[in-house]
Amino acid sequence: MARYSFRLPDIGEGIAEAEIVAWHVKIGERVEEDAQLADMMTDKATVEMESPVSGIVVELAGEVGDLIPIGSTLAVIETDGDGDAEAPPADTPAEQQIEAETPGAEEISVAEVAAPAPVAAPAPTPVPAPAPVPVAAVDHGKSVLASPAVRARAKNLGVDLGQVQAEGDRIRHADLDAFLRYSGGQGYHAPGASRARADEPIKVIGMRRKIAENMAASKRAIPHFTYVEEMDVTALEEMRADLNANRGGRPKLTMLPFLIVAICRTVPQFPMINARYDDEGGVVTRHGAVHLGMATQTDAGLMVPVIRDAQDKNVWQLASEISRLAEAARTGKAKVEELTGGTLTVTSLGPLGGIATTPVINRPEVAIIGPNKIVERPVFDGDEIRRAKLMNLSISCDHRVVDGWDAASYVQALKKLIETPVLLFAD
Repeated sequence: MARYSFRLPDIGEGIAEAEIVAWHVKIGERVEEDAQLADMMTDKATVEMESPVSGIVVELAGEVGDLIPIGSTLAVIETDGDGDAEAPPADTPAEQQIEAETPGAEEISVAEVAAPAPVAAPAPTPVPAPAPVPVAAVDHGKSVLASPAVRARAKNLGVDLGQVQAEGDRIRHADLDAFLRYSGGQGYHAPGASRARADEPIKVIGMRRKIAENMAASKRAIPHFTYVEEMDVTALEEMRADLNANRGGRPKLTMLPFLIVAICRTVPQFPMINARYDDEGGVVTRHGAVHLGMATQTDAGLMVPVIRDAQDKNVWQLASEISRLAEAARTGKAKVEELTGGTLTVTSLGPLGGIATTPVINRPEVAIIGPNKIVERPVFDGDEIRRAKLMNLSISCDHRVVDGWDAASYVQALKKLIETPVLLFAD
């Protein structure tokens, strides 16, 4: 027998440690060569660790949520010459041992456990029948007699009719009322009432911890301010509908590709918006290219894949890239380079967008843009009233870098393009 110590390799430039977000093996289990050992998270990328050897896992570095330094032992695997060592019996989980030692345990059905066969008892000595009582208990073993109206009412109240006593041969509304008044209403759940649930402590790990750390650092270090402007997107929505009706095999267009085109066209006039601020060095870098972060909700939490060189793409190319990156983020297949290096971020809640949002800046960027929900309202057009589709657009900025006047002027430039969408396609 020999022991192999698997050390956490260098999995990214400048990475000093990684977080355990999932173990795929347990101590005492056998692992085959190239099988998954663990998932490790660095920054916002998850890396799969595979076993370089076959054998029995005898040591693991820590629990889910622990941080492991690069180069330290992640797992110890006991190997042997023929490669077919098995886990020692002592490492078998207790419940598995019990199941293995119980003959025929797998043949016991749920029904047998829930309702064991009655035990035969000696015949009782005959006794005189008791005097009749006015209220008879319903026999749970027989069908409950009640009219459809009573059944419907009981169902609506959450009452089990098997617990209701009937005065007579069937349950009536009066019996149901008596149950609710006098029986304590066990099993009764009033309509609209809430039930208390047990407290559920959840360890903050993986993506959720990264989001918490990044958001806390952003609000701590950056003096945010948010500016909101209303935009008439009626013409843009008509153009979008026309383009979708004639798109052929191209992807369906949402509002987002048009907004990105508008953002990229206005950035050259307001370079302070498309920038990153180095706190330690005290340097603001105004970027020439727009690497646009796209906040995406996933099962693991909020991720921000980046559309590289968004300024070089048309609405169809942007729609394809949005779809591809969103799918990669949701399935956990986004690469490290697709999740880093953004210079400006857009965050949208789509139909849930609300009236206005105050988005938190994706540090070290200095601005984040949030389109809100489109609503239809009457508006004055000269002396006429017409139906219009309106959308509020929010922008949060780092006040150390972007002045309020600059943010407002930038959004007004966006507004001009959005409300006159033909300009989005003009040279």
